[in-house]
Amino acid sequence: MNILLTFAQAVTTAPGGSGIEPQKVFAVATYILAAACFILSLRWLSAPATARRGNIIGEIGMAAAIIGALLQHEIMGYQWIVIGLIIGAAAGIPLAVFMPMTAVPQRTAFSHACGALAAALVGAAHYSIAMSGNGHDITNTEMGILCVEVLLGSLTFTGSLMAFGKLQELLPQRPVTFKGQNYFNFLVLGAALACGVVLTINPHLTYLFPVLLALAAIFGVLLIIPIGGADMPTVIALLNSYAGLSASLMGFVLHNNLLIIAGALDGASGFVLSIIMCKAMNRSFTNVLFGAFGQLQASKGGVQEKKSVRSGTPEEAAQIMEAATSVIVIPGYGMAVAQAQHKVREMFDQLTKRGVDVKFAIHPVAGRMPGHMNVLLAEAEIPYDKLIEMDDINGEFPQCDVALVIGANDVVNPAARHDKSSPIFGMPILDADKAKTVMAIKRSMNPGFAGIENELYFADNCMMLFGDAKVVVGGIAKELAESGD
Repeated sequence: MNILLTFAQAVTTAPGGSGIEPQKVFAVATYILAAACFILSLRWLSAPATARRGNIIGEIGMAAAIIGALLQHEIMGYQWIVIGLIIGAAAGIPLAVFMPMTAVPQRTAFSHACGALAAALVGAAHYSIAMSGNGHDITNTEMGILCVEVLLGSLTFTGSLMAFGKLQELLPQRPVTFKGQNYFNFLVLGAALACGVVLTINPHLTYLFPVLLALAAIFGVLLIIPIGGADMPTVIALLNSYAGLSASLMGFVLHNNLLIIAGALDGASGFVLSIIMCKAMNRSFTNVLFGAFGQLQASKGGVQEKKSVRSGTPEEAAQIMEAATSVIVIPGYGMAVAQAQHKVREMFDQLTKRGVDVKFAIHPVAGRMPGHMNVLLAEAEIPYDKLIEMDDINGEFPQCDVALVIGANDVVNPAARHDKSSPIFGMPILDADKAKTVMAIKRSMNPGFAGIENELYFADNCMMLFGDAKVVVGGIAKELAESGD
């Protein structure tokens, strides 16, 4: 509504009191176009079949937003803007072109870090200009909004870098904890909030502003290090929400309506996605943020170590799958690490040639970011209609001949149904164990990110296929191709 009001003012008011300001009209029109594109993009990105369209319309919206921003009359010179655009393009183009799809989670975390840093720096610059006397005097309300903006921006920046480090395996993927950690974290956050409150009351206490920035940055590190790899999908969605909220608050500070809209869309969608992720794991926000999920746990009395598993070869797996009428493939992080999605496509083609009904069961938290498996399978050009969500496919497992688990672990562990002592108890899982035959591809018997062994691997109907997922699936595809010649 504010954008429309600004547009109306632009077409009715010009220097001199009447007429039209073409530059301002065009700038506001681009903002209206950008806002509409962002809303449509978010809508279309919610379904695989329209995701490509959503991506394109989002890019158009961002281009319109940049053009509109460059037409603002407050800009005194474009030299530094051009330099920034060149540097950004030089960094962004190689990231888009050369980064493998398997690295999308960490690239997403890095993008969140860059966006949050931009929000924090803009907020700091705005405060510095106001305190130098070169800008308008900052009000208490504006200062309060600014403090929340830079707090969210700073903690999201460092938190996203920590998430990037964990996903890239530059940092330990398991939780890093110490005694009294949660109390210390809240102490740091409380100190940052106290600085914000004091600055809101008296904005001229400039020495507190860098303290606020530093405390927020430290809290971002402390917030992420105790979170294990199993919770990364929720963490990425939550950081996305924080970055969006920071951008929206920056819009209030800069009186930029488009920033308010775009940031609110980003913040709200990230928050909703976080709720969906938590529901998929049957966990609360507080448990994700402070529960240190992913601690390696010793099995009770060594009972599970004494159990044996049945292992097989790609040749045996190919023979079983060739005789099947229905196969459900369950992809997980192991498939992403091995970059096995294209070999999975080869196997899919060979099976469908024989009339085997092949579907893919997608768990909401499989992988390291929301939609991770969908992205990888889409890259391998697996048909969208073959990617079935957990709630829709679980009823098909009892009638399924073969369930092939590729690098997934906790999302198929039957302990989630009955073991109340398990950290994943109550988490909705894919009912792979109910299939007539289960085949699980895994490098070793090491536990997953939840730190517990998977009961599925010891089941009578389960056959383990040990090795790199790309090699094993490639072997299955090769056997199927040779037997079909």
